Amino acid sequence: MPELAALQREATADGRRLRREQNRETAIDALLALLAAGNCQPSTAAVAARAGLSPRSLFRYFEDTDDLYLAAATRQIVLALPLLELDVRPDLPADVKAAAVVRARVRLFETIGPSGRALRASAYRNEVLAAELDRYRAFFRGQLNEVFAPELTGDGERMRPALNVLCSFEAYELLRYGEGLSRRQAEAALTAAVRALLGCAGMRPEARS
Repeated sequence: MPELAALQREATADGRRLRREQNRETAIDALLALLAAGNCQPSTAAVAARAGLSPRSLFRYFEDTDDLYLAAATRQIVLALPLLELDVRPDLPADVKAAAVVRARVRLFETIGPSGRALRASAYRNEVLAAELDRYRAFFRGQLNEVFAPELTGDGERMRPALNVLCSFEAYELLRYGEGLSRRQAEAALTAAVRALLGCAGMRPEARS
């Protein structure tokens, strides 16, 4: 029956699309797992082996290595979207804002750690990835400019670049994996550094803990 044959062809095509999507997601999972384990630039052979695929078949699902890295970064960033916003009022005391901003950034960076490393590992050789990274950096700078607007006016303007650096993904990564600090230790170090930069000499006792 022609109708049955058409249904069988459609089912076969659907099955292929499903397998393709499953294999693509498995490859993304494999890359993120390798990145999370500390391998900053895993080879395609390592990703394929982790995913249970052959290195050649990996590129049936991605145009190239950069496409794989972008897919991994995009997936985790989408999952982390609720963490991107800073619910911190500019009129709060500077020491309170410093603690709240660092706490929010730590939550975000811990969540997007593997994808952040993936994006940065490939950005230097891919204009699309580099533009995506610049877009997120500009977004984060804009958040700090808004929250710390009272502190960054007048003479405080000179603190803006240092504040951006202290609250960056790269600074957090150096503390966590370069200095070997725990999440809590890294958060405490960054909070103290931001408060010192902002000149929070008159912090309340509870803000020093």
